[in-house]
Amino acid sequence: MSADPAQQTWNGAVGLSGRHVRLQALSTGHLPSLRRAVTELDALPYTAMPTAQTLERHVERALEAAAAGSSLPFVVIDTDGDVIGSTRFYDIDRSIPKLTIGYTWYLPRVRRSGVNSECKLLLLGHAFEVLRCQRVAFETSTLNLASRKALAGIGAREEGILRRHKRHPDGSVRDTVVFSIIDSEWPAVKQHLQARLARHEGSIPS
Repeated sequence: MSADPAQQTWNGAVGLSGRHVRLQALSTGHLPSLRRAVTELDALPYTAMPTAQTLERHVERALEAAAAGSSLPFVVIDTDGDVIGSTRFYDIDRSIPKLTIGYTWYLPRVRRSGVNSECKLLLLGHAFEVLRCQRVAFETSTLNLASRKALAGIGAREEGILRRHKRHPDGSVRDTVVFSIIDSEWPAVKQHLQARLARHEGSIPS
């Protein structure tokens, strides 16, 4: 009997490819590209994006979580081979199975293009169709209205608020909104994301 492909994928580095972006498993080899990328980032309220000062520790922690089996971090690479963002699976629970998608950032030049739609299509497709997840969650600050609107826009359902859940980068206490998609909802979400991506085709940098 052949090995379960889902189990093989849980245990190894993952690469996901679309028409406009590739999601490549994060490694220390990406540090030079990430250093160049973070110089282009603008500080967004309520988001924990890496800076030139925090990048190495940010990557180190992501790789520690990956080694422990609780996270699968990625860099987002465009068709020119440039790093334009990062995202990850985290809070992985293989017993359900379920996971959370987050720690996501993109360079300003690709925001509001179809990059996020294609990344979410790749991530969710892998989670539901390869890893056979029952549930994929997303978390964001109650104050991050843009993120909340974007999550609702891809078809994730708002579940509730975790009060005084963690801290924002500035140290203030954060209430966290939880969104999720479950396996039975995935076909409709997939169709919706594919339609969104088609509408964005002309706006994605290539």
